[in-house]
Amino acid sequence: MRTFPPPSSTALAVPLAAILIFSIGCGGGTGSIIVPPDPSIKHVVVIVQENRSPDNLFQDPVLISRHADISSVGVNSQHVSIPLQPTSLTQNYDLSHAHSAYLAQYDDGKMDGADLVKIDCPKGSAPCPCSQYATQHGLSCPLSNPQFYYVDPAEVQPYFTMAETYTFGDNMFQNNQGPSFPAHQYIISGTSTMGTNAPGGDANLFMAENPPNGIAGSNQAGCASASDTIVRLIDISNPDITTNETQSAYPCAEHPTLIDLLDKNKITWKYYAPSPGSIWTGPNAIQHLCGPNAAPPNATACASADWNNNVIQPDNVRILTDISSGNLATVSWVIPAGQASDHALSTDGTGPSWVASIVNAIGNSPYWQNTAIIITWDDWGGWYDHVSPQPYLVPNNSYEQGFRVPLIVISPYAKPAYISKVHHDFGSILKFIETTFKLPSVDPNGTYADSRADDLSDCFDFTQTPLTFSTIAAPLKADYFLNNKEKALDPDDD
Repeated sequence: MRTFPPPSSTALAVPLAAILIFSIGCGGGTGSIIVPPDPSIKHVVVIVQENRSPDNLFQDPVLISRHADISSVGVNSQHVSIPLQPTSLTQNYDLSHAHSAYLAQYDDGKMDGADLVKIDCPKGSAPCPCSQYATQHGLSCPLSNPQFYYVDPAEVQPYFTMAETYTFGDNMFQNNQGPSFPAHQYIISGTSTMGTNAPGGDANLFMAENPPNGIAGSNQAGCASASDTIVRLIDISNPDITTNETQSAYPCAEHPTLIDLLDKNKITWKYYAPSPGSIWTGPNAIQHLCGPNAAPPNATACASADWNNNVIQPDNVRILTDISSGNLATVSWVIPAGQASDHALSTDGTGPSWVASIVNAIGNSPYWQNTAIIITWDDWGGWYDHVSPQPYLVPNNSYEQGFRVPLIVISPYAKPAYISKVHHDFGSILKFIETTFKLPSVDPNGTYADSRADDLSDCFDFTQTPLTFSTIAAPLKADYFLNNKEKALDPDDD
């Protein structure tokens, strides 16, 4: 019989009220009172995949029939309508998702510049862009309008099943106007500011790009990266959204995070990542979370107690064994290996099975009774999306928000077959955790994304009869990931 940890003030692995049956005497007979389940969340699991927009990943007829805002036609910079065409989840090209790509595609809110987004192909790949899908399906090669493709629904059916069964958010936005490195900072803290480590002490300077000069397979980013590593900064107080990124700094910030609130309130957490120094391992770029073993930029490793105890790398598949052994933390962030990331040019197409394996592990365990699973993608990846973001109309902020990304919310208390039209962003995930565990905002001054965001409350109904979990069908099971001996790549490793 599996043993689960005892209840505590912050986490309860098995809600006893959901399973205890009391025998009572009644007129010489016996009866049972089944105590109803505790309608509350004791665990939150945040799964962060890579680089997809709703128009690209969720061409799902069921969701569309329920009025999900998914477009099958785009518009290019010549004001020509471009029908979206199917492609494989795996491609031999990638699209730029730098801040410059955001500006081109956004085009002052007209959303007609996707065709101007740069295409990246591996060396020696010719013609470019091209894809195995094109060859197999008799499409012209190189592909025309590669930014206007959507993923073949047959390859992402597990995502469709989750989104159709539970809550799908079609109005979810990344906070930053650019790529993964700053996005993963927002996911743990609601900001990408350099904070007190900013050049000249200017906290308006935000990390805006991926560090360009890290060595693949080594510490590419964060407070223990190579001493010559830099990240481009953007001044959010400049009202010109097209401002050049004229400053740069070593990619090691110092500011409050949600993790600090969890620590202060003795709420357990884990961050599962494929490697210590990647741009997707958010805690490595926060100095006090990393605890570099030498003063930056001379460190070679993170060494803090938080890092050693709670950042689980390179064994990110341990999320599966932590669930099965009853060791799930109260709050978990789960980052994929590149192979399962959904990142164009990096993924091998196993992302939907990877996510389904985590959801199934929770769903088929006692944790299902009181867990919320939040699935999102860290940025839009350069793919076409038709919905224009609405940058925050607040003083001294020209960098938020970015493009739409998909959102799936799974829980016994998630609204079933529901399309959330409420405006959400990464700050909403933080706000949900803060609301659930009665925490304040990350920044006492209220300047980070969580202070402006909603708390995902429209995605839940805690008065409903708890949903019974049904296993998500997927091509690969958890054993594939647990037994896979292939080295985990970071999503952008070639």
